[in-house]
Amino acid sequence: AMEKSYVSVFLLLIVISCALAKDAGKKDTKDTTAKPKLPQTLSRGWGDQLIWTQTYEEALFRAKHSQKPLMIIHHLEDCPHSQALKKVFAEHKDIQKLAEKFILLNLVYETTDKNLAPDGQYVPRVLFIDPSLTVRADITGRYSNRLYAYEPSDISLLYSNMQKALKLLKTEL
Repeated sequence: AMEKSYVSVFLLLIVISCALAKDAGKKDTKDTTAKPKLPQTLSRGWGDQLIWTQTYEEALFRAKHSQKPLMIIHHLEDCPHSQALKKVFAEHKDIQKLAEKFILLNLVYETTDKNLAPDGQYVPRVLFIDPSLTVRADITGRYSNRLYAYEPSDISLLYSNMQKALKLLKTEL
């Protein structure tokens, strides 16, 4: 009978904390808009069903320990080029499938790591990093003035560059 009372106390605690959370939430709904705001996920719209890391440090740690390459997308929410690339990236079924083989990170701010901006801090830009934590500066897009930029029309090049990042990995390790 002892265990049962523990269980009921535990359930009561859960109920209480849920109720408190609801009350806390109510205060914030003064400026209610017609459309409920979806919780902002780490994907930021680049692939909601994919697992995204939160920080560059976490991404490096995971790449090293999982032996998966890391793909970093630098973008800005109010940049039309970023938005356009995000749309085709998220809707590209093959890319979304292939992305599962990567540690993923999308950033709306610059890190202090200069290796992530080999030719400048423009957006959108996509870089790959090996599990050995080497930035793959050799995997580039088609623009000589912005080596790691991709336009929506370059989505198949980005896809083949993702394949390249995985393939080179196998031959080098």
